[in-house]
Amino acid sequence: MEIAEAIFPILVLLALGIAAAVLSRMAKVSPIVGYLFLGIVVSAVRPELLSAGGTVHLLAELGVVFLLFDIGLHFSTAHVRRQAADIFGLGPLQVGASTILIGGCAWALGLSPIAALVIGITLALSSTAIVAGVIADRRQQNCPVALTAISILIFQDVAAIFLLILTTTLETGAAGPAMLAALLKTLVAIAIALLSARFIVRPLFAILSRHGGEEAFTATALLIALAAGWTAAIAGLSMTLGAFLGGMMVAESPFKASVRSEIGPFRGLLVSFFFLSVGASLDRAVVASAWPVIVAMAIGIIALKSVGNVLASLAFRWSVPGSIQLGVLMAGGSEFAFVVFAAPGARAAVGDATATQLVAAVALTLAVTPTLAYIGRAVAGRLRWRATRKMQTEMVPQGKTNPVIIVGMGDVGRTIADALEEFDIGYDAVERDGARLRSAVADGYKASFGDASDARLWRALDLGGRQFSVMTASSIAAAQEWIPSSLALYPDLHRLWVAGSDDEAAQLNELGIEAVVSSDESHGLDAAQALLTAFGIAPDAVSAWADRQRARIASPLAA
Repeated sequence: MEIAEAIFPILVLLALGIAAAVLSRMAKVSPIVGYLFLGIVVSAVRPELLSAGGTVHLLAELGVVFLLFDIGLHFSTAHVRRQAADIFGLGPLQVGASTILIGGCAWALGLSPIAALVIGITLALSSTAIVAGVIADRRQQNCPVALTAISILIFQDVAAIFLLILTTTLETGAAGPAMLAALLKTLVAIAIALLSARFIVRPLFAILSRHGGEEAFTATALLIALAAGWTAAIAGLSMTLGAFLGGMMVAESPFKASVRSEIGPFRGLLVSFFFLSVGASLDRAVVASAWPVIVAMAIGIIALKSVGNVLASLAFRWSVPGSIQLGVLMAGGSEFAFVVFAAPGARAAVGDATATQLVAAVALTLAVTPTLAYIGRAVAGRLRWRATRKMQTEMVPQGKTNPVIIVGMGDVGRTIADALEEFDIGYDAVERDGARLRSAVADGYKASFGDASDARLWRALDLGGRQFSVMTASSIAAAQEWIPSSLALYPDLHRLWVAGSDDEAAQLNELGIEAVVSSDESHGLDAAQALLTAFGIAPDAVSAWADRQRARIASPLAA
């Protein structure tokens, strides 16, 4: 009975969360809004569901941890080097501009300089969970606006560590030494993460790919996400920063697509609890008695942050449309405000009533962030009709999904990859055999670890954004179980299967899959030619390439 009573609140919230998500999509608004509204309603009607044993709070915190881990999976060291200007340049400039504007207004309204500084820095931050959620929900991860926003959010997460130290040490006067110690710890944590990626994570996943089952892979992904966050928290840093560094460790390996597929379901579920808890955190009595002030505060936060963000973006030579889109996207508040304004030192400096009103105003800005993102994107779109070429590049996805995904990197998979590279057609490949994967990567092929029959991997591979999938290694009997689901989820994906016989080809055709019969002696040349032809490559060029390949197969020294 104790277990049944413990899980009852979770069951109720899960059911309500599903309803909120479905109704939100039916209303053509982000599910984030539905979760926030659900939190407000539940806290008013059945608040005991949210406070039972602290389970919901724990799940909400874990949701942010997994979200930051997922973001870290996109930030390998090469990615950080590419985005260094945004992380270490535009990030500080954006926070500084918004702090000056908001803090200056607070000071002008009669607050003390230290209170104005705390308010300015706190409100200059944006919600990583909500902004990243909006970006993912609209499939904008590869657009420069989204990449820059995520880079700024990463800087803000680091800056929040020092903000929390400042607010908790206001009464002791020890903020300076504590912040210096946190900076040193952060640098050490980054160094440890990079070393761990090379000497621990890569070898560990290589072993799992050979000897570990699916449950071991899932458990390891969860372990890395939680252990990295826990280690950072024990060291006095942000748990979310630790989770981000954990994602970076995995991003340095060819296993990140598989890890993303394992983490994805946990992240989506747990983040919904975070949004629900944000809505529930609103003090309804305060909202009812001071709602005009709260609404004015929320409007002021959004307006001042938008101005500060736009000015910072313009200083970095962004176009006016791009600056507006980025500035409005980041105009909402941050979940860190709830922690900061709950700290005794901050409440003493700001005042209890003001702190409570600010928390409600920040929650309101979080609720409207998806709408702000839509408005910013719409305004930028209207302005872009007279954009210069430089402006228009801001809407071109960077790191765009390659059009072809190859499953299996044996001889046939390599031949198809060679054909695509010859004609500058982008591809990615997945291989579930550890030995073949290591060999393919060592030979320069763009391959990562994954089992194509695992439906959780399909989204991580972005099958919806690809034109062709080429299956070179899978059991047709086993594939009959997952092909119907794949066809239903991705009807526009052109599938090409390399069959070993006419009978196999006939079975595949019955399933709605185009099959190319390719003997062992051809090494997949027939399939490669069919794929190149489908891409519109001239027949003469395809034949000439195939002849050169046959010559190389017959004699490796042939010209």
